[in-house]
Amino acid sequence: MRVQVTSQFNGLWIPLVTPFIDGAVDHTALRKLVQHLVPQGIAGIVVCGSTGEAASLSKDEQLAVLNTVHSAANGIPLVMGLSGYHLGDTLEWVNTLASYPLAGLLVPAPHYIRPSQDGLLQWFTAIADASPLPLIVYDIPSRTGVQLQLATLRALAQHARVVAIKDCGGDTAKTQALIAEGSLQVLAGDDINVFSTLALGGAGAIAATGHVHTRQWVEMMRCIDQGDLRKAQALWRPLLPLIEATFAEPNPAPIKALLAHQGLLTNGLRAPMAPASLAHAQRMAGISAAISATEK
Repeated sequence: MRVQVTSQFNGLWIPLVTPFIDGAVDHTALRKLVQHLVPQGIAGIVVCGSTGEAASLSKDEQLAVLNTVHSAANGIPLVMGLSGYHLGDTLEWVNTLASYPLAGLLVPAPHYIRPSQDGLLQWFTAIADASPLPLIVYDIPSRTGVQLQLATLRALAQHARVVAIKDCGGDTAKTQALIAEGSLQVLAGDDINVFSTLALGGAGAIAATGHVHTRQWVEMMRCIDQGDLRKAQALWRPLLPLIEATFAEPNPAPIKALLAHQGLLTNGLRAPMAPASLAHAQRMAGISAAISATEK
């Protein structure tokens, strides 16, 4: 029988960017950004996910980022991103992270390898067996090259520590089946699908665009939860151009450009990531200004 883990991953979670200055992690800006976001009603923060450019951070840098975020988060729940393709190394990292005050781990399929569904089941089960922390399965075939099938997710949901999915799979039927069955908390992972996922009964969202106009995101999600779809739609529609623009160039370059425009960080990324084009950065700022005008 499945033992239910009580961790709740509902509401708006921010997949936090990692500020850089002169090539190094800018911990001052990181702290400032967290302190800016926490009072705006977010449910939690995802540290060192793909939006946080975790692939370009060493393990020591990732732990330093986690420590800074934790010290600034004022008790807001934190999830740590975890990725790789060497199972032994990944399990050692799980053991390291187990000593940190985390609400859970965000775990994708092993990138580059493209295993079978049986291989995926073994991968996630081994990590869940080793982890004292709840797992959010990260279904993102655009980055890993392999999609988690519904049968695989149903099998994983029987594990006591596999409690949620960050859904970037692009399969609406699978999303609806998971929500209807209720064995996993479904978090929208593609920002453009947040409204529809929540309206269907999803638990929440991990949304990069939520770095900005955060209160509007939180209020929109609250309205859906309370059944006020008319008000939710009025809050959602102005966000759509910003969501489109956020992913028109590789994430997180556009959102970092906008955060830099707002004075929250320096617009730095680590190679091979490059800053958003000047024209696109200006477009992001213009869209954001238009949203701000609707908020008044």
